[in-house]
Formats: sequence, C-alpha cells, structure tokens
Amino acid sequence: MMGCSPYKSRGALLRELHTGIAPDVDVATQKRFDNGHRAEELARPLAEEFIGDELYPVVGSLGKLSASFDGLTLDERQGFEHKALNAEIRSAFAAMTDAFDKTAPNYCLPIYHRVQMEQQLHVSGAERILFMASKWTADGELVEEQHCWYYPDHDLRANILDGWAQFERDLAAYVPPESTDPAPVGKAPDTLPALRIEVTGAVTASNLAEFKSTALGAIRSVNRTLKTDQDFADAEKAVKWCADVESRLKAAKEHALSQTADIDALFKALDDIGAEARTVRLDLDKLVSRRKVEVKEEAVAAARKQLDAHIATLNAELAPMRLPQVVTDFAGAIKGLKSLQSMQDKLDATLAVAKIAAEADARAIRANLAAFKDKAEGFEFLFADLSQLVHKAADDFAALVTARIATHDAAEAEKKRKAAEAAAAAAAVVAQAAAPAVQQASAPAPAPAPMAMAPIRAVSASAPAPVEQPATLKLGTICERLGITMTAAFVSDTLGIKPAKTEGAAKLYRESDFARICHALQQHIGQVYAAQRERVAA
Repeated sequence: MMGCSPYKSRGALLRELHTGIAPDVDVATQKRFDNGHRAEELARPLAEEFIGDELYPVVGSLGKLSASFDGLTLDERQGFEHKALNAEIRSAFAAMTDAFDKTAPNYCLPIYHRVQMEQQLHVSGAERILFMASKWTADGELVEEQHCWYYPDHDLRANILDGWAQFERDLAAYVPPESTDPAPVGKAPDTLPALRIEVTGAVTASNLAEFKSTALGAIRSVNRTLKTDQDFADAEKAVKWCADVESRLKAAKEHALSQTADIDALFKALDDIGAEARTVRLDLDKLVSRRKVEVKEEAVAAARKQLDAHIATLNAELAPMRLPQVVTDFAGAIKGLKSLQSMQDKLDATLAVAKIAAEADARAIRANLAAFKDKAEGFEFLFADLSQLVHKAADDFAALVTARIATHDAAEAEKKRKAAEAAAAAAAVVAQAAAPAVQQASAPAPAPAPMAMAPIRAVSASAPAPVEQPATLKLGTICERLGITMTAAFVSDTLGIKPAKTEGAAKLYRESDFARICHALQQHIGQVYAAQRERVAA
C-alpha cells in the first residue's frame, strides 16, 4: 500500500482487492514461506530469552487494519518480528552499530520492515517490538543472529494511516487496466524471398521484380505510430530488419558486380530498394528514440497533474493557508525502466507517496490552526505572518504563539504601570503646589480688591534646558505618556515650549522636550490651583 514493497507493487494490490482474486502461490514461493516459518519457530525461544516473557503468534485487528505477529507477549506490551538474515539486513545492523543511538533501528532498517512493525504497534498498542534476523542449518543449529528493538515512530504511523485513507480513495475510483499480455516480442515486416541474381554479361536469371515489390511493400507498411509496448517492440525489430535488408542488398550487388561490369537496370533496382530501406531505418530509429522520451514525458506530466489537482483540493480546504511545496521526482522514479507497464506502476506508487505526504502536511496545518484558535483568540493582530508560522512543528508553533502573546501582555502591563506612575507623580505635584495655597487660605483674608490675571507662563528658571536631539516625539505620544490630552497651541502658548519640527499637521518635539513639558505642566497646575484657591477665599 505504501509503494515500498520489493515483492508486490501498489498497482497489483489495488487490482487484487478490486477483483478479489489473488495470484496462486507457486512452489518456489511456498518453499520460501515454509523456510521462513521454520526459522521463526527456531528463533522464538531465543526471542523469549531476550524479552523475558512468553510469546504467542497471533493475528490482530483494529478497525479496518490488521497485523500478523510472529510473537506477542500476553500483556501485549512487547512484540516479536523475525526475518531471514540477508545482506541488506546485515548492512542495516552495521549502520546501527555506528549510530550509537537507541532509535537507530527506526531509520537504519529497510523501510518496508519498519512500515510492517509500525502497523503492528498501532494495531496492538505495544510499546516496542524485538526485530530479529537469523540463519540456521538444516539440522536446526544457529549459524548467525542479529536483533534490535524497534520503537514507535509517530510520523511514520501518521503517514501509514494517511496512506490507507488514500488507498481507500484510489480503490473506490479504480478501473482495472486492460489485461497485460506477455512481454512483447518485436515482429519484423513480411519475410522476403531469398534474393537470387545470376549474370553473364547480361542478367540471365533474377526474381528481382518479385523481390522489389515484396520488399517495398513491407518497408512502406512499417507502423510509425508508437503508443504501446508492442508498437515499440515492433519498431525496434523493424530497425534491425531494415539494416539486414541493406546488408543483403549490398552483398547481392557486390556478387553481381563480380560477374558483370555494368548492368544499369539491376543496379538501379538494388539502389532503389536499399535507399528506401535505409530511409525507413533511419527515420524509424529516430522515431523510436523520440517517442520513448515523449511517452515517458507524457506519463510523468499526467502524474504531476494528478498530484497538483490533489494539492489544489487540500489548499482549497485550508485557505487562506497553503501547503508547502511537495517535491516529487517522478522522472527519477522511472529512470532505467524499460516497459511502459513498469513505468506506470512506479509512477502510481510515487504519486501515492506524494499524496500521503501532502495529507500529512495538511493534517499538521489543521492541528496548528486548531491550537491557534484555542490559544490566540483576540490576539490575531499579533500574527500577520500566520501563513508562514503554521508550517512549523506543533511544539515549536505552540511555544511561539505562547511567547508572542506573553510578550504583548508584558508590554501592555508596562504601559499601564508607566501611566499609573505618571498619574501619581502629577497628583503629587498638584498636592505639593496646593499646600501653600491652603496655608494662605487659613490666614485672615485681606480686603477684597479687583484682580485681573494675566496669562500664566509656566517655564521657570529651573526648567530643564533643551538638549540638541532629533525631533521624533509626536504630541500624541506625549499625551499618551501623561494620560491627558493637550493641543499644540496649549503647549506653545501656555507652557511656552515650541515644537522643534513641523511635518504637515504633525508637531514634533525632541525627547528632551518631554521633561521640559512635564516641568512646565507642574508649574502651570500649581499656579492655576493657587489662583483658584485665592478666588474661592475672596
């Protein structure tokens, strides 16, 4: 189903499940099965020693999925999988030895063994599986044994589950291909009669006319529309046939030349046939080469189109998010394959793997979006780059969302703290400025007299001096810091502080002007409060 088995193609499995007909097991395959079962039985006691518990062979199922276990402990926490030891498995164990990593089997063992054990873990719920490969003599003596522990690989398991979902969809839409015939054997055009020419200064005997008619008819009937394996096989055979015709004509011509000096009609006929055969041979040879490339390109383009359509469907579901690019080397997958059927099987398997990868990416994006909705509701404005962030691993994405929200909350809390401090400072200034006025109000009041107040200039001699700085501070920012609203006219006319720069309607101040404005504002509030107290007392 995952397209990685060296024993059966994904296309063959689709056909079997669609028709319900599986191929018969031949004698050689049955013998290989029997030898494997024998080695498994011999190895099971050894596996029980390593595991420290009894094993029993069993087939288990979970929903639609099933798995066959060479052994499972009674508590179903540990499993056993046995294989015949071969060069590929020896190489995998050598790589594990170099890795010094407990999880090395999860990437050193051949993928089709890992897929099998991962489904076993999913079906059984086991924690790990003992993978063992061994070799035995005919008398049941152990020759060689290798073993390791295989642990759950959650990414691979997700790919397998996605793979079965994709397989179900492919099976529902499956249409069996036309029955495949044995590998085609090229058929040359009609067999030509043996060319016979005898000359004695003049042609005394020849079947040239018959030969020419048959040869030219056969040559001109060669099929040049190449689509199937049979067409290609016929064309390649015709190329060889034309070359043979040319060589035979050349030999006949040379034989005739040895008998006569010049016979124009004979030579012209031979040249006509030879030229026609050569033209067809060269054209057909080029056509075969070109059409082979074109057929491969058409098959690769069709597979790519199907993958693009699948990704477009997923993107429509995820919009406005999009899947990352799914890189699939269809051309590389069929490199070196000769027959059209083998190429199509490989392309179908590669397409299925690419669809599974796309489904895994879509699943990860959905999970991140669900986590985002749960954690970041009301904070969407902090994530303008969400379309890039959703491609992160789940843990990294969750940590980033939490950190960004925490940073924002801390910044808001700091703003509120500063505003509270500014308000408290202003209140303290007001209270300090009001104290003399209160004292004055408690003394005997002088005789009332008309009083005219001039505009108050709040900047005193002790006001901070302006510092030469760039003008970047907006009046709105100053008001936000103070927690009050002021106009530029008030700051200029009442407090006596002019803007350092004007850009359009915006008045810009130096950072050092903020301290001057605060000082002037304190003086102004104090004077206004004192004047008000005097009016009340009067």
